[in-house]
Amino acid sequence: MPRQKGAPPQVTPKSLDDYLEAMTKSAFQSGISWDVIIAKWDGFREAFEGFDVEHVADLTPRDVEKLMKDTRIVRNRAKIEATIHNANAIIETDKEFDGFKKYLRSFKSDYEALVKNMKKRFKFLGDSGCYIFLYTVKEKVPDYHEWREAHPPAKR
Repeated sequence: MPRQKGAPPQVTPKSLDDYLEAMTKSAFQSGISWDVIIAKWDGFREAFEGFDVEHVADLTPRDVEKLMKDTRIVRNRAKIEATIHNANAIIETDKEFDGFKKYLRSFKSDYEALVKNMKKRFKFLGDSGCYIFLYTVKEKVPDYHEWREAHPPAKR
């Protein structure tokens, strides 16, 4: 699938760490300009130890406090805590389905059912966040324009 103008770059996940990184980027982008997230992303990678899923899953409240003072990242407590939750949820889901990719593909091309399930399992992933995450990790997503028509942005 060719990259659409303005779309985030796609990655071919080689590990759970890659899924966590893509999910975290999508979650932190919620309500913030992509430009801000992209500009700080190297700092995110450093602060979250390369998104090592086991390391992130084991972060403590003390670690959260340190991250809240880390100017390399967007310091949003709810999103930092969501990243830790999501690392644990990725590990659990990987075990439950004998592979995280198997989980993503277990809904037999029912995109809406997958998104509904993801929104229950993971934090800070709404309709847009799920779409961006799935697109980024090269999973099947609906055409963007058709999807956007069916999922208009929330009024602020």
